[in-house]
Amino acid sequence: MTRSHCLTLVVNRAAGTLAAPVIDAAREMVKGAAPVVLSAGEAVDIPCGAPGSGSAQLSTIRAALNGKGVDVLLTRARGRRKGLLIADMDSTIVTGETLDELAEYAGIGEAVRAITARSMNGEMNFEEALRARVALLRGKPEALLERAWADVTLNEGAKTLVATMRAHNATTALISGGFTFFTARVAELCGFAEHHANHLGTDGDVFDGTVGEPIVGPDAKLAHLERLSAARGLKLSATLCVGDGANDLPMLRQAGLGVAFHAKPVVRQAIEQQVNHAGLRALLFAQGYTARDLRDD
Repeated sequence: MTRSHCLTLVVNRAAGTLAAPVIDAAREMVKGAAPVVLSAGEAVDIPCGAPGSGSAQLSTIRAALNGKGVDVLLTRARGRRKGLLIADMDSTIVTGETLDELAEYAGIGEAVRAITARSMNGEMNFEEALRARVALLRGKPEALLERAWADVTLNEGAKTLVATMRAHNATTALISGGFTFFTARVAELCGFAEHHANHLGTDGDVFDGTVGEPIVGPDAKLAHLERLSAARGLKLSATLCVGDGANDLPMLRQAGLGVAFHAKPVVRQAIEQQVNHAGLRALLFAQGYTARDLRDD
């Protein structure tokens, strides 16, 4: 059998180790070759054939390993390392939703969270939802941004993902439906080459309830993917996008490797490649990087 693909298994290091019986079961399902250790106890590659060539589909493997805390990704063996990374920010690079956290300090948390949930699940147009949430901030002090920033926490592996890809000559960009106040700081923390997000309107030292146009939403994220890949002379197959919400779907679908990261149900239903347990290091292992390759700065 031609080993044209790699099945990558990854676990959350904080939750346990990748057990040999799990590896053996996955290998049997894909009729794979001997596993290649990427990170001891954390990640392995199993060289295998293409889906449908006498082996189980990715969804079948994921279902069979349900409850084991294992993420399963399937990629082509050729061209695994991508030359462009585009990442969503909220609930992807950082642990929470920055607008929701800002709203908590503004005393409108419940109302804003409800709109956010509908938008991220694809139940409400993103632009409409953003304008509705920002309108609720009208008259609230701009100083609340600093309080919300103090609560921002990076997801495990965020710095490693960006640093490792940059060390291997990839372009990295943070593209968010959130706000530039946060993306500028997160981009600096992680080392993203550029960042793009929305602008909150202010009147003096308070929010005026508006968001700058045009809004960075699903179409804009896709446009940045196309722009940056063209600038690098890359085919879309050589790109990696990661996100969690419905507004990420257009770019996830078009990327060579589009990964749903701890994503909303509507995204998991649409995107085959998923990380539901591990941190962002999993995106590096899916590209064939080993623990020796990883960088933190």
